[in-house]
Amino acid sequence: MTNDKKTRPVRVLVAKVGLDGHDRGAKVIATALRDAGMEVIYTGLRQTPDMVVETALQEDVDAIGISILSGAHNTVFPKVWQLMQEKGMGNVLLTGGGIIPEEDMEVLNASGVGKLFGPATPTADIASYINTWVAEHRKELF
Repeated sequence: MTNDKKTRPVRVLVAKVGLDGHDRGAKVIATALRDAGMEVIYTGLRQTPDMVVETALQEDVDAIGISILSGAHNTVFPKVWQLMQEKGMGNVLLTGGGIIPEEDMEVLNASGVGKLFGPATPTADIASYINTWVAEHRKELF
């Protein structure tokens, strides 16, 4: 395996932030992304935004996917996005999913967060979105 970002597999960090203790969906997504050929780092439950961003930096990921069912999406995503910007991670996709109302998804998207996915989204659609986003942004880097 190579460390060259241009040719290595897409690396994705899957995280559960806050007190949300329901991780079945995150595990399903992590497995589906791995089956789609991505390298997946799963942080486990009860991560803070700082922990997620630090792990993403250490693991040199292409994307961060946050699973959230607790209703804290309007707090979690902006905080993670802010920390990413402070750490110079503008070339890393922030995406996720869970129970997020459509109107909140639109506001988060407008603030810089990538596409967000609701329950029952086919995992192939999520993998395709991440692969496409990373391919487009890798072209910009090289």
